[in-house]
Amino acid sequence: MKKVIVLGFVFVSVLVSCKKESEKEVETIPDASEKIVVEEPVSDECYSGTIKKDTILMNLTIKGNEVTNGKLSYKFYEKDKNEGTLVGELKGDTLIADYTFMSEGVSSVRQVAFLKKGNTYVEGYGDVVDDNKGKVTFKDIKQLKFEGKTVLSKVDCKM
Repeated sequence: MKKVIVLGFVFVSVLVSCKKESEKEVETIPDASEKIVVEEPVSDECYSGTIKKDTILMNLTIKGNEVTNGKLSYKFYEKDKNEGTLVGELKGDTLIADYTFMSEGVSSVRQVAFLKKGNTYVEGYGDVVDDNKGKVTFKDIKQLKFEGKTVLSKVDCKM
């Protein structure tokens, strides 16, 4: 009888230890519903152009297709300069953005468009409408003309 009890105890001990070993080998699989967040790279690009004695500076902070925290400055010879921020979107090779700026002490918002050609941006022009709320937008973005009058070339960003 003692042999049966001892053999039974040994058998149960072996079963318990095998079960613990198999539990250790189990790997947890991540829940498929967990979202993996991939940060899009952020790049800073700077452009400058001169037309006669006027200077235009544009600094862009680009994340994916979005332009955030951009800056645009028109320094017109013997006139007040326009300085402000750019927030917009890159649609293919075209940047469409809202330019919020101060000129002669008045804050204004104007839609701007730039076509990227290599290491340059060419400013686009077209018919505009004023929404009487302080924002000027293009009538039809598809009708913009990028004739090369205002060309901004890539330059090193100054810290």
